[in-house]
Amino acid sequence: MSLRLAPKQSLHKAGWLALGACLIGGVAQPQAQHLNGERAAATNGGQAAVHVWLTTGDRTELLAREPDLSFGAQPVAPLAIEVDASRSYQEIVGFGAALTDATVALMTRNLSEGARGNLLADLFGQPPGIGLSFVRVPIGATDFSERHYSLDDSPRGEPDPTLAHFSMEPQAHDLFPLLHEIRAINPRLRVVASPWSAPAWMKDSGKLVRGRLRADAYDAFAQYLLRVADAYAAAGLPLYAITVQNEPGFEPGNYPGMPFKAAARAEFIGRHLGPLFAGRPDAPLILEWDHNWIAPGSPLRVLGDPAAARYIAGVAWHCYKGSVKSQSLVHEAYPDKDAYLTECSGGGWEKHWDESLAWFAGTLLIDVTRNWARGVILWNLALDEHGGPHAGGCANCRGVVTIDSGTGAVTRNVEYYALAHASRFVRPGARRIESNSDVEGLKNVAFRNADDGSMVVIVYNSAVEPRLFSVKSDRGALRYTLRGRSLVTFTWARNPSGSSPDPRAAR
Repeated sequence: MSLRLAPKQSLHKAGWLALGACLIGGVAQPQAQHLNGERAAATNGGQAAVHVWLTTGDRTELLAREPDLSFGAQPVAPLAIEVDASRSYQEIVGFGAALTDATVALMTRNLSEGARGNLLADLFGQPPGIGLSFVRVPIGATDFSERHYSLDDSPRGEPDPTLAHFSMEPQAHDLFPLLHEIRAINPRLRVVASPWSAPAWMKDSGKLVRGRLRADAYDAFAQYLLRVADAYAAAGLPLYAITVQNEPGFEPGNYPGMPFKAAARAEFIGRHLGPLFAGRPDAPLILEWDHNWIAPGSPLRVLGDPAAARYIAGVAWHCYKGSVKSQSLVHEAYPDKDAYLTECSGGGWEKHWDESLAWFAGTLLIDVTRNWARGVILWNLALDEHGGPHAGGCANCRGVVTIDSGTGAVTRNVEYYALAHASRFVRPGARRIESNSDVEGLKNVAFRNADDGSMVVIVYNSAVEPRLFSVKSDRGALRYTLRGRSLVTFTWARNPSGSSPDPRAAR
């Protein structure tokens, strides 16, 4: 991770639930406001219910169940979000965050077995859990590790072209059991793996911090990544995808990293890693880039190499600089290549909860999926109260949850609620469907679940004042007033077999 902030973006980038109280920003909130404490819902007019879930920018409501609504013949408001399920787009893989070494250490060492089970059930389980299903794991150390290491550190730093010293043990000891716990809760979990650096002996610096991959080590590095994929598969934890380098356009000065230019990545993928993975029918997908929106030209150059492009399934993006529209720019040039957001962190640079909600909900859920992303992965799933543990890099990052290193108390942060508004309702295999874009500050995105045809519409009101609007579908129209700087999710069952929507409702 690299915190290189443009002035505007520095602000934005910027179990089951435990009984009793849930800590939000260090303040105990009654559980009735949480998703496990649903309010009684009143159905309007006996029609099929539209369920409503609300999170407000002032935190008075946190994924709270609102009274049910129903579609009917009510007048359509001047502001209207029109949903068209007949037009569908990308299939969704899921939503989640990264299982960094810091996250794994906190979950395995600072939580009792029961507390960890409760937290994992909340994070990855079906309702009342929030159903996270997409995670990222590092290959070797990151800035959120307690020490710097690779998975092939030879004793004296000598070359190891046969990978005789390769070992998953530095990560697998704690990570693999945790992943098995998660997969027992959510068997549909998908995992993306990313290296921050090749082993030091493969680099021109001979060090994990700074230095580039030597051309004569391309085969060894490809074999290294294959060994990682094989180790996960042998453990019953097959990887969904792999990227060849975290943030290849940046060279960190105090944690592992490795600049990897576009021409070099094209050579490595097209003539080394790609052919190696192609020989394995169960090999992970290869994702290109794994860096910021600000430089779409870099993945475009790699995709412009036919030898590399044939092996690349999609492009991974980070949020720290640039515009989310870069995802669509690359998609339009290569519509057969998928898009994923694989990293974005919140942190101490964000001073106001409602502004953080605007970023994580309005941009990282709604805009990112409207710009073709099949999945959204935030940065650390859990950090402690000091934003660690870490060895270099970001000193004030925030996890999706905070685990107190002394007491084990869990605080659910703004990222948790933003993710939950999608992950709890939009299941893997869902498809994004058509809805009209930004309706005078009402950002929105719509999905249809594949398993039962249920519909999900997520709306964020970026204005300070409340907004009255309608949601129109083939079922009719409903009206709702969304508070300013707040987020709502609507869900409803597909049209019952043999029934017809009221034709007056959508006029």
